[in-house]
Amino acid sequence: VPAPRKFLGLGGNYASHLEEAARLGLVRPAGQVWFNKQVSCVAGPYDPVHKPRISDQFDYEGELGVVIGQRCRHVRADEADAVIAGYVVVNDMSVRDWQLRAPTHTLGKSFDTHGPFGPWLVTRDEIADPHALRLRTWVNGELRQDANTGEMLHRIGEMIAELTTAFTLEPGDVLSTGSPAGSGALMSPQRYLRTGDVVRVEIESIGAIENRVVDEPAGDKT
Repeated sequence: VPAPRKFLGLGGNYASHLEEAARLGLVRPAGQVWFNKQVSCVAGPYDPVHKPRISDQFDYEGELGVVIGQRCRHVRADEADAVIAGYVVVNDMSVRDWQLRAPTHTLGKSFDTHGPFGPWLVTRDEIADPHALRLRTWVNGELRQDANTGEMLHRIGEMIAELTTAFTLEPGDVLSTGSPAGSGALMSPQRYLRTGDVVRVEIESIGAIENRVVDEPAGDKT
């Protein structure tokens, strides 16, 4: 999926993550809260990712990604499996101070290279239950996130039903389904990514992606 037309992320979809966020005064939303990751953020499963010059609050979020397989609108939750092509591992990388500049989160979620996913597309028929997969994230070999996709508050069918009530999903669109506890921003003290760090996200039965943090290169004026 080299160039998805849409890359959407669901915020606050794990209770463990919401419990961490509550320490900062954030409350559980009443429904699904989606944000855009601009598709220019897409990076490969082993590509370097850029630490922004503008911020020191660069963070990771290991997530299960869903890739849409057919054009669809008004899909019922119990029929959503039919429109899924398969699953990928996603690192929903975030620049936290920019993320919090606006409720949409779009800028802080969309820096170039901050949407690595892969390492391949595992087709729907190969995953018996996408809500029963172990998800883990390491930074420099240190385990930071360890959860199961069964902990998601909103199921994948509910996500697709919600989105397709509003707009059409198309083949290749990527849905990132939320992250569990353990992101650097919510640790005490905070532990943001630095140049040279290596982030590995692994999901049972799907595979792993691994990305090294490098300095953002000089500006491209083309």
